[in-house]
Amino acid sequence: MAKKRIALMGMHLESNSFAPVSAEAAFRSCCHLAGQALADDLAHPHPSAPAELPGFRDEMDAIGIEWELVPILITGAEPGGPADHAFFEAVRNEMQTRLEDAMPLDGVYFSAHGAMTTTESDDPDGEAFEMVRRVVGPDVPVIATLDLHANISERMVTETDILVSYITNPHVDQRERAAEAARLMSEIFDGMKPETAFIRLPMVAPTVTLLSAKGPYADLINYGQSMLTDAIANVSVVAGFAYGNTAMNGIAVIVTARGDGSAAQTLARDIAGRAWASRGQFKINLTSLTTAVIRAQASGNNLTHPAIIMADVADNPGGGGRGNTTYILEALIEAGVLDCYYGIFHDPALAASAAVQGIGITFRAVFNAETESTFSKRFEAEATVAALHDGQCVGTLGIYADQSLDLGPTALLEVGGIKIVVVSKRKQCADPVFFQMFGLKIEDARTIVVKSRGHFRAGFDPWFPSGQVIEVDAPGLTSPVFDNFDFDGFNRPIYPLDPDMDWDMPS
Repeated sequence: MAKKRIALMGMHLESNSFAPVSAEAAFRSCCHLAGQALADDLAHPHPSAPAELPGFRDEMDAIGIEWELVPILITGAEPGGPADHAFFEAVRNEMQTRLEDAMPLDGVYFSAHGAMTTTESDDPDGEAFEMVRRVVGPDVPVIATLDLHANISERMVTETDILVSYITNPHVDQRERAAEAARLMSEIFDGMKPETAFIRLPMVAPTVTLLSAKGPYADLINYGQSMLTDAIANVSVVAGFAYGNTAMNGIAVIVTARGDGSAAQTLARDIAGRAWASRGQFKINLTSLTTAVIRAQASGNNLTHPAIIMADVADNPGGGGRGNTTYILEALIEAGVLDCYYGIFHDPALAASAAVQGIGITFRAVFNAETESTFSKRFEAEATVAALHDGQCVGTLGIYADQSLDLGPTALLEVGGIKIVVVSKRKQCADPVFFQMFGLKIEDARTIVVKSRGHFRAGFDPWFPSGQVIEVDAPGLTSPVFDNFDFDGFNRPIYPLDPDMDWDMPS
């Protein structure tokens, strides 16, 4: 039997419509690999490509199918504004050319985020899937994995055989979902006929209510997974990404059955009904900045108080935040908080300035000297350069585990009792390695401030269980307070922006 030739490819961007455009440089500096360069990266013990690709490859090898990996192209950027459309078109065209040159193919695995927009399109993921289908034809299985913050379009569903979303938030199951995609592709090779049901609810949930450990969203995910049977192949309850601000926004239920469309429809309606009935439970519970600072003071001044971790959820680079608001930092400095780690602050100019000053030098540090914007105001403080680093590291826990990371030139600054990690490349603070690479011990901190919405939990949970986590209410591009934004792209009515609306299950 001839080897199965399976193409691996993908494009990752979570687009925040309120953030600056994600240009070509944002992708190339984060991840852009094509052809042999992609194959070489996947052969590395710590690939820079998304974890889904090695996860798919390893499972295909484990299944024992005779197959050939056909590397096409993978690219991705840190969450940000809509992608530059010209760059998206260039990537899609290159993907198409490489696919055409690789034909014939027996399968395509596409690793996507699923909430990408461009400066001209609200559904580039659907356009990319459509291109793949056009090239390979109707009989070649096309399976895509998605972030659970994807915004699902009808085209994304119809142009693929199966969509598989993450089921953990923080996202620590990328490899497992890719492995699931590999097993499902193997089933299709053996004759399985996937039948898919898709329902999108008029409901956008605040990001901080979407954890998978507990809460209403966790209940939906767990229920869906409990319904997997010989008939039901996959259940994906996709939360969506509110800041995408598109007509595809809304919690989506995607159920794939093995040749039984009726079973898929029945379960999709069941889960959608449960989601709508629980809509009132998706409520935010943030802590005011004043209260958070008081907690930090108490932790630093009295060892009988538990150490805390403060999440700057409104300035999450993992959702398009710029990683450079100073509201919390300024308040902590003014309050004289002790034994505090703060990171990671994205400011290439400040990192460069610290490098010029040198270790041990105290200088007037200007935060946001070149990056001042609506939420990111200029702030100055006397700081000492405690250490410098090239920013190259390997993730240790959570979403970045075993992944090669590049933060660019990085500095550790000390302002009073606060140690601040300043980086040149934007990334959310979801891994303790960002402090540990400077020799800092997490257990020595009485307060840690992370610019992250929720993924930090998987990295810092060994030190900070949920009772020691504080989600701070401060301004920023990823604030879970929806009243702070003008959502003009949603289909209305939509909950909770229209709290008294009714909704009838689609027939």
